Amino acid sequence: MSKQPLVSILIPAFNVEAWLVETLESALAQTWQNTEIIIVNDGSTDNTLAIAKSFASSKVKVISQENRGQSASENRAFQEAQGDFIEYLDADDLLAVDKIERQIQLLGNSSSEFVASGEWARFYKSPDEALFIPQPLWTDMSPVDWLVCAWENHLMMHGAAWLIPRPIAERAGNWDERLSLINDFDYFSRILLNSQGVKFCQGAKTYYRSGDTNSLSGSKSRRAWESAFLALELGTSNLLAREDIPKTRHACATVFQRFIYEVYPDVTDLLQKAEEKVQQLGGSDLQASGGPMFQILTSCLGWQQAKKLQRFVYQYGYAKAAVGWKLSRLRERSLYLLKESKIQ
Repeated sequence: MSKQPLVSILIPAFNVEAWLVETLESALAQTWQNTEIIIVNDGSTDNTLAIAKSFASSKVKVISQENRGQSASENRAFQEAQGDFIEYLDADDLLAVDKIERQIQLLGNSSSEFVASGEWARFYKSPDEALFIPQPLWTDMSPVDWLVCAWENHLMMHGAAWLIPRPIAERAGNWDERLSLINDFDYFSRILLNSQGVKFCQGAKTYYRSGDTNSLSGSKSRRAWESAFLALELGTSNLLAREDIPKTRHACATVFQRFIYEVYPDVTDLLQKAEEKVQQLGGSDLQASGGPMFQILTSCLGWQQAKKLQRFVYQYGYAKAAVGWKLSRLRERSLYLLKESKIQ
């Protein structure tokens, strides 16, 4: 390779003082040395900006803006990027030292019409905890087949696992700044559908931090659910615009059916819209999932009642949940007996 392509590592950062140093060190340690790192501080109220500035150099650029959300930060970073390849990196995730080099060797140069994916694993405190367990997505696939497989099986490839040739990113367009929760569902579906497919890079590893209760992915506010629903609408529309056939419609219906299971019994208006989407798309055979107790309750009470009881357990603990359940059953029994007495 006569000229080493430049890789832009884009890092949106909001209140990540606990993680940012480790993330930046993983970016700076890349064996592929021709990189630039662009950090966008999105109105942090902790020491994130000070930490970012301590890394500032000819290779690390720090931008600060008022809080506008992750999608706006990604767009700002991309506007500043000069790279031939784009590497998105959340400010709490980590790259293996040879991650980028392996993927560039696979793709060749930025004229490639493919995007590279890689191995990834979760960790909570230390990356040493990470277990890289192969998934069905860990293979070469066409864009449509990749999305269908991911959506049918509730699988993911987190943002840092990708390496994207710049022309593909330019064709895909900006991150949608209306979105917060699962904004990547829309964005990366457009990335894939503007490529010729995914090339899986064995050994290109990334580490996905889990367990942060303040993370965007953990947000379950009304606004977050609205964002999630809109992201699902946009992402599924992207796929159906490319290929509207029974298997893609079923995958899209399954996406909305899973949303129903996740949000019930909250946001009833969004639940109704999701149910309408499922019907319009031809239905889904996805069943509500959960642990052994949830499955027992579902078989006895139906998934809606099981979900409500599960929610009560999470909020108040098993003892109060058991009392609440007994009182509920007693109330139902009393109403039944009252009804029978009136009939007689």
